[in-house]
Amino acid sequence: MTYFTGIDVSLRSVSICIVDERGEVCHEAKTAAQPAAIAQCLRGFDADVNSVGLEAGTLTQYLTYGLQAAGFEVVCMESRQVKNTLAAMRNKTDRNDARGIAQILRTGWYSRVHVKSMHSHRVRALLASRKAILKKCVDLENELRGLLRVFGVCLASRVGHGSFDGEVRQTFAGDEMLACALNPLLDARTMLYKTYLKLDNAIKALVKADPVCKLLMSVPGVGPVTALSFKAGVDDPSRFKSSRTVAAHFGLTPRRFQSGESDNPGHISRAGDADVRSALYVAAHSLLTRNEQWSSLKAWGMRLAKTRGHRRAVIAVARKLAIILHRMWSDGTEFRWGAKEVAA
Repeated sequence: MTYFTGIDVSLRSVSICIVDERGEVCHEAKTAAQPAAIAQCLRGFDADVNSVGLEAGTLTQYLTYGLQAAGFEVVCMESRQVKNTLAAMRNKTDRNDARGIAQILRTGWYSRVHVKSMHSHRVRALLASRKAILKKCVDLENELRGLLRVFGVCLASRVGHGSFDGEVRQTFAGDEMLACALNPLLDARTMLYKTYLKLDNAIKALVKADPVCKLLMSVPGVGPVTALSFKAGVDDPSRFKSSRTVAAHFGLTPRRFQSGESDNPGHISRAGDADVRSALYVAAHSLLTRNEQWSSLKAWGMRLAKTRGHRRAVIAVARKLAIILHRMWSDGTEFRWGAKEVAA
């Protein structure tokens, strides 16, 4: 007999429900959120249990790879779709959610989510650490700016991270009480900045040794962080049948609401990985404002900025960058600058 297993995952425990091909509940249990405990529970019921469905979440990678190593076929479902389906149930409990996930797996009404490799998640952890440290460093800089402004000290609008410490300390060198209050903040900020430099250098060393990232960085505006973020976010380029779907996957395409006579396009969906979307936006902005080398992509973006505005042009170029980067990665081809660049 064919069985379908639904797992509702919480932080420390999981609720398990097994249904047969007719939808009848055959077994229910609750166990620890560990692959070994889940596998023991399923094998204890019947050795024919192979298909396991769960909702995408924070423990998805850990449970998926653990259950796959135990010999189970794991189906990771799109969380918003599962949420909307389970919303039809009157009472929301972990037990009922497990039942609903099992029925969704049985009927096949789900969208399968790609589970990224552990290497990609390690890279994402490195990028997230760098971003968090830099954010705290900027927060301390803004706090120091606000405290000094009370005493009439107005720092320049743009002070480099490396020169910030020396420029600020000299402003209150003669005030002992102010130095006692602000020096600890500066010391903490300096330590954070040194940690940020270590993480930044680690990312640059990782990119330098990666041929895919080096290929992606040949695109104007794309730096080490953007290339590594995109590579970790995509993980496997073959999972996209068309490069045009990559931009939609990262939330760079407009929403649309069409019903009857109404058809209202909206803002971009902001779906998918926010860090990859932000990196592509920064790369597009750099391409349009800082990169001086001509390319057909920049020419197209500048023309669009004149008619639609700079912000929409940056989003459009970011959408183009997502498509171009994926196609370059898939084909192994280099960036094409355009007819003018070739003629020059």
